[in-house]
Amino acid sequence: MSKSIVIVGGHGRTALRLARLLSPSNRITSVIRSPSAEQTKDIEEAGATPVVLSLEDATANDFTELFRKISADVVYFCAGAGLRASEERVEGVEYEGTVKICDAIEAIGADKRPRFISISALDIRDPDKIPEHYNEEDKQVSARIRNLMPRYIHWRYEADKNVVARSDLKWTIVMPGGLRDTAGTGSASLGKAHLSILLSRDDLASILAELLSRDDAAGLAIDSVGGDVPISEGVDRFIKHGVTDWIG
Repeated sequence: MSKSIVIVGGHGRTALRLARLLSPSNRITSVIRSPSAEQTKDIEEAGATPVVLSLEDATANDFTELFRKISADVVYFCAGAGLRASEERVEGVEYEGTVKICDAIEAIGADKRPRFISISALDIRDPDKIPEHYNEEDKQVSARIRNLMPRYIHWRYEADKNVVARSDLKWTIVMPGGLRDTAGTGSASLGKAHLSILLSRDDLASILAELLSRDDAAGLAIDSVGGDVPISEGVDRFIKHGVTDWIG
């Protein structure tokens, strides 16, 4: 059945890939922060409808009105501040933007409330709790990443904590490792991932697309890196196992 889908941060590299995958069978609304002929063209070529609504400047009510207007079934959060952004912007997009979208969804009646699927990142967790499956290399990579991107790590963790605490929201968080723009393989490794393994943006988009019809993924955070398990099989296996990768 065709679904009404919103992609927040609709001009991102993963977001455009996701729109291309989903648009043949669904109605896609891609939210961007400012009008741009180039962005509009890219989004329309991906099969989506662009809507200008700034994640930083619009209110939660503005987003609620959009979600109601198009009868949204699923909202994907693909927005990101960028690694060179100021702390104010990282907080505004990663944390406040996430909270705003979740508040907007929760303002809709439970029977019409869309699901929320968010892109986070591998190793977003309580810094005092090291995953049991981490080896020495993982610990070293984790320390290096936290030293390089402290603002992002902090505010993304605060955002994910806020999402996980919401009992009225059907949420799923995808936590990919380092991303690259190489061609996808159609395969990945999901769950308890090691930090040195990269993931194609094509394959991340495929994981997100696979989750569209998986209402039973609600309440799960999913580590995602490159691997050799077909994505549909890996998603199904992870959901059936039912153990989240969230460490909060």
